Amino acid sequence: MKKALVRTEYRFPGQVSVYHGKVRDVYNIRNEVLVMVATDRISAFDAVLPEGIPYKGQMLNQLSAKFLDATADICPNWKRAVPDPMVTVGVQCESFPVEMIVRAYLCGSAWRAYRNGAREICGVKLPDGMRENQPFPEPVITPTTKAAPGAHDENISRDEILQRGLVPEAEYARMEKYTLDLFGRGTEIAAGRGLMLVDTKYEFGHRDGKIYLIDEIHTPDSSRYFYREGYGERFAKGEPQRQLSKEFVREWLMENGFRGEAGQEVPAMTPEIVESISNRYIELFEQITGEAFVKADTGSLLSRIENNVTAYIG
Repeated sequence: MKKALVRTEYRFPGQVSVYHGKVRDVYNIRNEVLVMVATDRISAFDAVLPEGIPYKGQMLNQLSAKFLDATADICPNWKRAVPDPMVTVGVQCESFPVEMIVRAYLCGSAWRAYRNGAREICGVKLPDGMRENQPFPEPVITPTTKAAPGAHDENISRDEILQRGLVPEAEYARMEKYTLDLFGRGTEIAAGRGLMLVDTKYEFGHRDGKIYLIDEIHTPDSSRYFYREGYGERFAKGEPQRQLSKEFVREWLMENGFRGEAGQEVPAMTPEIVESISNRYIELFEQITGEAFVKADTGSLLSRIENNVTAYIG
C-alpha cells in the first residue's frame, strides 16, 4: 500500500502561521497567500479517523481545482495555482461566518428533520406530502453557521444572518446568487456524467471589497451525487438511491458501532479497509470527471510538497 500524508509541519518562506483542520493544513504566507495542503486524513461524524487514505488528498485537491476552473466565469475564486498534486495556493480572504448549503432534493439531514415533522428548514417553508429524495420545485438554500473547531455547525435562516449582522445584506444577496449559479453549473456538469448533483456547500470570503469563492467545491466530501440511471424507478419504489459521496465511509462506521457519540470508539482500520476506501475515492474521481486518475509518486511526499511549494512562492 502506498504512503498516506497525515500531518505536515512546514516552515515556508514568509510563513506567518499554520492551521491544522480536519483534513487540510493551511499555511498563511505574508498574510497574502494561503497554501492549502489536502492531506490524506479522513473525517466522519466530526471525528478524524486513525488512518490516512492514500491518494485521497490528491484526488480531492485535483477535483476541486477542476471545478474552481470550470466556474471561474461565474464567481471569482481564491485559487491561483496547483504547484503540487496535493496543494492549492490562492488568495487569503477573510471568510464569512456562514456556509451556504444548497439542496435540490429532500434527503439527508433535511429529510430526517422533515420526517420528524419539520415543515420549515432555515426559514424555507416546505409543503406537506413530500417523500425522501423527492426534488424540490427549485433548489433551496439552507445556510449553517461556521462553527469554531470542536463545535457543530447550526442551521440558520437568511433573516437571522442579517439580524445578527453576520453578513451585510448586499453581500449576502450576492452570495445567494453565486450559490444558485454555481449549483446550476455543477448540475450541468454532473448531468454530462450521468449524475445528479443533490446537495453541496459553498464557502465565501472577502478581500479588498471583493467576494471570493473559497475552499473546495463539488467534491464527494462536500457534495452528494445520485446516479441518474434508475433514479425514477428507485424513487417510485421508495428504495435508497445509488449515490456518490462519502456516505459509504459513514455506513462502514455505523455497521461497526460508531456514530460519533460519546463513549464510542472508532473501529480498527485494517490495511484492507484503508485500501478499499482509497480505491473507492479514486472511482468517485473518475466517475465525476470522466478522466483516469493518475497516481502521483508517494515515495517522498513531505519533501516533494515542500520543494514544489517553496519553488512556487519563492
